[in-house]
Amino acid sequence: MRWSPPLVVLVLAAGCADGRTVPIDEVPVVHEQVTTTRDASTGTFTLDCGRNGERHLNADNVVSAPGQPFGAHHTHEYVGNLTTDAHSTDESLAAGATSCPSGDRSTYYWPVLRLTDTTGHDAHARGGGAHGNTGEVVPPESVVITFTGNPVSKVVAMPPFLRAITGDPAALSSGRGNARWSCTGFEDRHTDRYPGCAPGSRVLRTFEFPGCWDGRNTDSPSHRAHLDFPGSNGVCRPGTFPVPELRVRVAYDVPAGRPFAIDSFPEQVRDPRTDHAMFVNAMPAALMDRVVTCLNAGETCS
Repeated sequence: MRWSPPLVVLVLAAGCADGRTVPIDEVPVVHEQVTTTRDASTGTFTLDCGRNGERHLNADNVVSAPGQPFGAHHTHEYVGNLTTDAHSTDESLAAGATSCPSGDRSTYYWPVLRLTDTTGHDAHARGGGAHGNTGEVVPPESVVITFTGNPVSKVVAMPPFLRAITGDPAALSSGRGNARWSCTGFEDRHTDRYPGCAPGSRVLRTFEFPGCWDGRNTDSPSHRAHLDFPGSNGVCRPGTFPVPELRVRVAYDVPAGRPFAIDSFPEQVRDPRTDHAMFVNAMPAALMDRVVTCLNAGETCS
């Protein structure tokens, strides 16, 4: 059932009409067509790592601010490795407990989403509510982790402890970013603004990570230069190699009419374009081999 214009007006009038929110049925449909070749790796591998029922939250960022407690200046939500914090190392991640199946000790994380018409914050979030990021944390209703292949090539395994970032937490200043907001049932529409969703439809964040690796480094000074996105034709630039491409989809039940926002750096004023996520690969070699084999064989696996 489509969302009627009068209902959109009522929902936005309840506190979301701030210029950073758009009704989802006003967002154009995106027709994404991918042309594949005979060498494509067309499989998909899905992991169910839960939805952070453990409420693993902190204001650390082991990828971009390792060794610095509260280095993120905003609170992150995690699935996967249950021990991840600023002091995590390759060795501690490899030994940590996990919410993922098959011994995947990787860490997947992103800024929390909060209701902004409240002043509380999750008691378990170190740094929660700091730097203007106040409000009740909304826990995810679902988290889906999917690895896909490359439309023109087979993929090679990610190296152990590869670090990755997608999105730009400083996008308001930089003008860059790849925030992708939508609503369930409207996945063919996505925007870099906060979506106004229909009743019964969940707010959806999609994080797509780069899938071309330089073949040498698990990290770089910028935490980005060792990875890149393929071109529009799916081809990785010279000197890089296709690896499994990570996509994380996080859905939330946001009460109708309640305004919401993600945590951000103070100067980024919780702008929706600053949405971002991080990943550290701590899969056992056998699991990574299964992922690669599945993708290259064009199968659907979990």
